Amino acid sequence: MTRDALLLFGTFVPVAAVGTALVTQHVFGMQPCPWCVLQRLIFLAIAAASVLGMLWRGVLGARVAGVLVLGLAGSGIAAALWQHFVAAESASCDLTLADRVVAATGLDGWWPEVFGAFASCLEAKATLAGVPYEFYSLTLFVLLALAALRLIARPR
Repeated sequence: MTRDALLLFGTFVPVAAVGTALVTQHVFGMQPCPWCVLQRLIFLAIAAASVLGMLWRGVLGARVAGVLVLGLAGSGIAAALWQHFVAAESASCDLTLADRVVAATGLDGWWPEVFGAFASCLEAKATLAGVPYEFYSLTLFVLLALAALRLIARPR
């Protein structure tokens, strides 16, 4: 894939993921937990890093964007795994790292339709086609990390 294709992938896939999450929330009533909301924030940060790479033309811009996307995708992978293996088994996810990060940004108050956590992690256990919802996020974060590695290795 070319640099531009990788950066477009890094922009549109995360935005589509957040859009899909919003549809499942507002149309199908699947309310998000703090870890779900944190993953939305990470996806949008990945999209912003990819846009930075598109605007900052050249090898250095592509590499900087790649490093940012790689770090953010790694954070997303960790958040998805934590949500599945730890948070989903606890009765409350109030005051967890995810809850504190989202609250620190102020986005939950500014734009609660997107960044408000309305369910506990135990309540938010959702599946789509029999697959835990967070595994879809995990898959996208892994694909974004692979694209970032490709971008860092061959930024032309």
